[in-house]
Amino acid sequence: MSAEPAVPPTDLVVGEDGLPRPVWASTDAMLRDYYDTEWGMPVRDERGVFERLSLEAFQSGLSWRTILAKRPAFRAAFADFDPDTVAAFGDDDVARLMADAGIVRNRAKILATITNANATIALRADGGLASFVWSFRPTATPAPVTAADVPTTSDESIALSKALRKRGFAFVGPTTMHALMEALGIVDTHLVGSHRRGTSGVWN
Repeated sequence: MSAEPAVPPTDLVVGEDGLPRPVWASTDAMLRDYYDTEWGMPVRDERGVFERLSLEAFQSGLSWRTILAKRPAFRAAFADFDPDTVAAFGDDDVARLMADAGIVRNRAKILATITNANATIALRADGGLASFVWSFRPTATPAPVTAADVPTTSDESIALSKALRKRGFAFVGPTTMHALMEALGIVDTHLVGSHRRGTSGVWN
C-alpha cells in the first residue's frame, strides 16, 4: 500500500466565508478587513505613500494592530498626512502631538515624520516619493507558503532604505521598508493559497 502524499504545511485559515487567510488576519475583524481590502493593493500617490511610510515608522517596535486602531487619530493629528502641512509643523505642533493620547507619543518618531515630510517635498524635483519608492520594485516577488517563508528584508528594501536615508529620510530601516513595500503592493507576500494572492494586478 502506497504512503499518503505529504501535505505541504500552511498557515492559512479558512474563514466562515470560505476564504483562506493567514492566521494574523483570520480572527480580528479589523485586521481581516484591512487584509481583504487594503494590504498589498497598489498605492502610487504621494500622500498615500507618505502616510504608509509614516505609519510603518510609528509601528516599529509595536504591533500593526495598534497602529491600525489609531490610524484615524493619526490622520487627524497629522493633517491627513499632507506633506506640505506636516513639513510646516513647529514646536507647538510637536507639543500638541506629544499630548495626543490617540497616537503613539514618541518624540523621535514625531520629529522623523516632520523630517520625512520635508524630504518628500524635496523629492518632487526628481519625480516624487511614490515613483522613487516604486523604482525599487524587484523583478520577482516571493511565493511564501507559510508565515516562516515570508521575508522581513530583501536586497531591494536594503537599497531603498539606503537611498531614502541619502535623501534625508529617517526611521526608514530595511525591515520597515520591506513592510512598506508589502503594504504598497510593490511585492506580493500573500501566502500561496490565500484568496488575496495575486489580486493586486502588479504580479499577475
